[in-house]
Parts: sequence; structure tokens; C-alpha cells
Amino acid sequence: MKILVINGPNLNLLGTREPEIYGNLTLEKINSVLLKRAQDLNVEINFFQSNVEGEIVTQIQNAQNNFDFILLNAAAFTHYSIAIRDAISAINVPVIEIHLSNIHKREEFRHNSVISAVVIGQICGFGLDSYISALEIAVRKFRGEYC
Repeated sequence: MKILVINGPNLNLLGTREPEIYGNLTLEKINSVLLKRAQDLNVEINFFQSNVEGEIVTQIQNAQNNFDFILLNAAAFTHYSIAIRDAISAINVPVIEIHLSNIHKREEFRHNSVISAVVIGQICGFGLDSYISALEIAVRKFRGEYC
């Protein structure tokens, strides 16, 4: 099983960016925890981060026939990127939407996710555990386990 983790704009600033909202962990630390958990689950995992919408769209498109699952934290693009939404719709790779913070308890404009209708589910508000939970759910879904 191969999983692609895609992180969107400003997530490269984790650890210093609004720690009261996003916590103190860096993206590198999140990725290292996910890598360790993926190894424990005997799963291959790759990571991509970009502040550029088109690069994320290209990664999603290129996931077709190369990955079994995508874990996506589209960050600000969650709320307005029809291009990312359309890329998800255009492929057969299941996607889980992830957010560190609870987008439904934040500013009104963050409550709406334009990608939520085309992903298999959304996990938000649990910090690092949002990522870990998404990874574990993806593995169980792929293996046809109880989830």
C-alpha cells in the first residue's frame, strides 16, 4: 500500500505559525511521526507540501495509478479551490481531508470546505492525531478491515 500526504499553503510554517491554533509541532515532526506509524503498519508513505495551488493539483492528478490513498490538508485552499476539488473528482484514488484545527469552530469563512463533497471523509480538530487517524483509517479501508 502506498499513501501520499499532501499539505497546502503555510503548513511549512508549522511550529511558529499561530501555535495557539496549530500547536508547536513542525511539519517535519508531523511527517516523521507519520513515517514511523506507516512503517509500523507496513505501508509506504510519501510527503508533499506546496504553497502553489497548481502544484497540488498536479500531485493529485499524478497520484492516479501510483498511490492507493491521499491524505490531504489543503489548508486555505480547502475553502475556495475548485481546481483541487476537480482534481480529486477526476481520479480514482480515495482522499481523506485533514485539518489540525477544528475549522467549524473558527472564522465563518473557514466553515465551508469545497472539497468535502468529493473526499471520503474529513478529520479536523485533533492536531497531529488528525493525521494519525487518517493514516490508520486509510490502511483499514484499503485492507478491508472493520472501518
